[in-house]
Amino acid sequence: MFDINGWELLLLGVLAVIVLGPERLPEYAAKFGRFVRQARAMADRAKEQLKDEMGPEFSDIDWRAYDPRQYDPRKIVRDALNSPAEEAEVEPDKPVSAPRGHDPSKPTPWDADAT
Repeated sequence: MFDINGWELLLLGVLAVIVLGPERLPEYAAKFGRFVRQARAMADRAKEQLKDEMGPEFSDIDWRAYDPRQYDPRKIVRDALNSPAEEAEVEPDKPVSAPRGHDPSKPTPWDADAT
């Protein structure tokens, strides 16, 4: 949740003991616990109120479709590279032409507006 590892949590505890003192630390820990419970209750009430206001269609929404993590560019490229290539349909009566390449005898095309 807060991305705190064990050493950082221990350091915060030591700082709390130094700043608050050992006699007031239990009181502030209890206040913090009450605050967390109240915040959770408020979030639950807000969620329930939102569900009531949105109506029954709210439960039919597929929230995974709106997950921004699915739009990770690395995942999109990886999926595109791992998917099988689509075969181009070729008409049997029509000959397939060779791709056009650059003819060295002709000058290179130049677009003055693009540069």
